[in-house]
Amino acid sequence: MTRGPAPRPWRVVVGSDEAGFELKELLAVELRGDARVAEVRDVGVVASQSRDYPHVAVEAARLVAAGEVDRALLVCGTGLGVAIAANKVSGVRAVTAHDSYSVERSVLSNDAQVLCLGQRVIGPELARRLVREWLGYRLDPTSPSGPKVEAICAYEPPGVPEAPRAPH
Repeated sequence: MTRGPAPRPWRVVVGSDEAGFELKELLAVELRGDARVAEVRDVGVVASQSRDYPHVAVEAARLVAAGEVDRALLVCGTGLGVAIAANKVSGVRAVTAHDSYSVERSVLSNDAQVLCLGQRVIGPELARRLVREWLGYRLDPTSPSGPKVEAICAYEPPGVPEAPRAPH
């Protein structure tokens, strides 16, 4: 069996509102300790800071859309608000997932670049596991899902540059 070159390490941005702060901090440590991650940026919040989740999520999603990072990990109370906000950025595909199968399919079927978690919904050990799994998935553009992701991308508004695809 021949193997291709090792995939490029991920550049990841993390962000949360105050409702997701503790889990974001824990997962940022996890990411920084993972050999598959080259860089972790944090767009907030920081301790004792209050910032509404839409602003954090959009800031992180814009970094993904600009190609400055490959993926984003966002945390709020449920994971839903940050996903909705991140999806407002053209070219970004953000999902809320709290189980292994959904995390897997979010990447392998949809090439989602943004994983959103809810601190009030998921425990820290499961969150750690899901993030480790998430880092291991990359869409194979030649798979049956490749054309479906292309179809999703084709619905972007005209004249808006598409976010770079995740490195494979």
